[in-house]
Amino acid sequence: MRKAVGPKPSGKAVQTARGQRRTMSLPEVLLWSALRKRPGDLKFRRQHPLGAELAIDFYCNDARLAIEVDGEAHDRGDRPDRDARRDAILRQHGIETLRIPAREILHDLDAVLTGILAIASMGLPLHHAAHGPPPRDKLGED
Repeated sequence: MRKAVGPKPSGKAVQTARGQRRTMSLPEVLLWSALRKRPGDLKFRRQHPLGAELAIDFYCNDARLAIEVDGEAHDRGDRPDRDARRDAILRQHGIETLRIPAREILHDLDAVLTGILAIASMGLPLHHAAHGPPPRDKLGED
């Protein structure tokens, strides 16, 4: 498991995330039902709080991947600019954002999940950190 990155969540962000967990949209519920099974042995969190007011729809810390489910509202008004600013903030902290249109989840969840796993695997470290020294017998000592 990799060390957590990103801005520390504020109390407001935690409260926002808790509220959003109770009011997830149908595409978010469907995607969460697949991600919570730890596909590809990856752990995902839902409505993960970061920073002052950010709550990411889904987050995989090991892959440094944020997943946002975008409904039709994300194409209107100032939302595209706000989303771009959020993505830039996350990128500054080493977190890549994957935006998935909600209609794609409703249309073909398996294809969406396959795409998520492919992108997440690119963000995984090549080697896992060692957890302490190797056993003595492996060092050639008796």
